[in-house]
Parts: sequence; C-alpha cells; structure tokens
Amino acid sequence: MQFEVKDYEVPEPTAGALVLAVRRANVCGSDIHQFHYDSPALREAVLGHEFVGEVHALGAGVTRDNAGQPIAIGDRVVPVYFVTCRRCAACLRGDFGMCANSLREWSKNPDTAPHFSGAFATHYYVNEDQYFYKVPDELDDRIVAGANCGLAQMLFALDHTRLAAGCTIVVQGAGGLGLYAVAIAKERGARVIVIEGVPERVTLAKRFGADHVVDMASHPTTEGRVARVVELTGGLGADVVLEVTGVSAAFVESIALARVGGEVVSVGNLNVGEGFEIALSPGVITRKNLRVQGILRYDPWYLYRALEFLRRTHERFPFAALAKEARPFNELDAAISDGESRSVARASVIL
Repeated sequence: MQFEVKDYEVPEPTAGALVLAVRRANVCGSDIHQFHYDSPALREAVLGHEFVGEVHALGAGVTRDNAGQPIAIGDRVVPVYFVTCRRCAACLRGDFGMCANSLREWSKNPDTAPHFSGAFATHYYVNEDQYFYKVPDELDDRIVAGANCGLAQMLFALDHTRLAAGCTIVVQGAGGLGLYAVAIAKERGARVIVIEGVPERVTLAKRFGADHVVDMASHPTTEGRVARVVELTGGLGADVVLEVTGVSAAFVESIALARVGGEVVSVGNLNVGEGFEIALSPGVITRKNLRVQGILRYDPWYLYRALEFLRRTHERFPFAALAKEARPFNELDAAISDGESRSVARASVIL
C-alpha cells in the first residue's frame, strides 16, 4: 500500500461553502481501515477527516458558523466531517447522523472538483451541507483536533445510554475513542473500568481517571477479564459496556461483561464480511434482557457540544497526551504506521 500526492489549484468556495487551510490532522482508526480497504472508490479517495483548520476563504453568504458565531478569515474551525443533506428520508425523520448522503464528498476521487475532500492535504473544502464551528481561543490545536470525530462520537454514543452518576461503565479499548469516553463518564459521575493491553494506553487510561484498568497482559483470556469485571462490580457486571476496539471478538465479550438488564454499545466494529464474523448465541442477549445498539456518526450539533466539553474540562483531563508529537505532512506513511502500532491514542500530522 502507498500514498500518492497530487497537486491542485486551491478552489474558490461557492455560495454557502468555505475553504480551510489544514493546521493539524489526526490519524483515526477508520483512516487505517480505509487505507487497507479493497473498495476502489475508497482506495482512491482522500484520507483524513479528524482535524482542525483555519479559514482560508469564505463563499458568499457565509458570515457565521452553525452556532451563530461570527466567522472571518484566519479563524480556527472544526467541521463535521460528513454531509447532512436535510432532504433524505433519514434527515427528514431527524436521524441526521444517518444521512443517506453522508459520505457524498468523503468518497470522491480528488481529481473531481473541488479536489480537497480529505484532511490529509494542505486545504479542505467545507461544502454547504456540512456543519462547522469556530474553535474557542483557549483550546490548543493538539486538544481540539479530535473533536469532530472521536469526542463528538463518544458524547453522542453515551447520550444514547442510561449512563448516570453512580453507574459502572466498562470501556473496551483505550485509544482515542475510549479515552474520550473515560473523560465523559467521569465528568458524569460514573465508575469507569477500562480493558486495554497496550502499556502506553493503560497508563493513559489511569491518567484520565479510570477507576480500574483490566490489563490484558495480566488477564489474557475473555474468561479472565469477565471474571475480573464481575469481581469489581460485586458479582453483577457492568451497567454499560462500550466497545471501541474494532475487534469483532470484543463484541462477544461485551455481551458477557454486561449485567442483567444492562446495555452494550458498539462503535468500534465497522468492517463486515469475511474475517469479521463471530459466533454468538442470541439467547444470551434475551436471557440477560440486554439493550444492544450500534452507533455510527452523530447529530452534527454534537460537534459544538464537544467544543463546549473541551472548554469546560481541558484543565481536568490530559487531552494533549492523546496525540504524540505530530509528524510533518511528508511523513504521512509513518504517521499511519504510528496509528497501526496502537502505541499512541492518536497519531497526527501538521501541515
């Protein structure tokens, strides 16, 4: 696998659109999946979607962001990385994160104007169907670059559970998504148990305030990890289990980790087909009266909520530690390798 760098003229934005100069872009797990994916359409698309940029040019009529804040050249901005068309069946019933046209721009070949549809580029074109929000001055690029994917996604996912103060949540995986989930759950007064095997991520989970970390090095089997969680929860199991590993087997384990009447939310498992199947007895879900939900994307205003969450908590949680020192753009292949190694929560490049 290899990248190809292409040069294009930076386009002028049409009415309702804007062009950003990319400042910092993270390597999300889905970028890694897309890089190795077999689909020709996705293989020829521009990678990168979790980032922060600054306004390079504004199209006619663009004077404020989607929160009503005045916007000008040079302002830092984070856009929702997907389209919300507001006209398809999903949008018309209020399921904006399920928009049928959500990946309309993301999947384009860069030879198609306006070319700059991914964040691994010098510029990014925000079309008229994308929400965007101005970044608060007190938030550093390193902290805010993950807001438009990982953090907004976790806020949305946990809002779709009954997580509350006093509940116990098990977070499977302490990558970017998992650590954001730890911060959200701790702010809400929940008890947090993290399952992780990478030493650097185990350390980060503790720094983010996890009450317990079940280290996979010490508990290498599903049976051992389930037994440890059952022990930590007084024999009950977790109220909420959040799967953000992207490993199919983790979903089966999440069913075992949840208490009777508990909830399982799967966000990490995106791939389907050969190699991603699992063996599961559906009767376990029935007998335990579980609520099981898969969540992909979020309502676009959750990006604004993510910025407000960072504004409120950036001094409490070590968000800057999520990303290692960023690599220059010409070392993008090395940044992808950093992300694949799982030694960091988020690899990054700067332009």
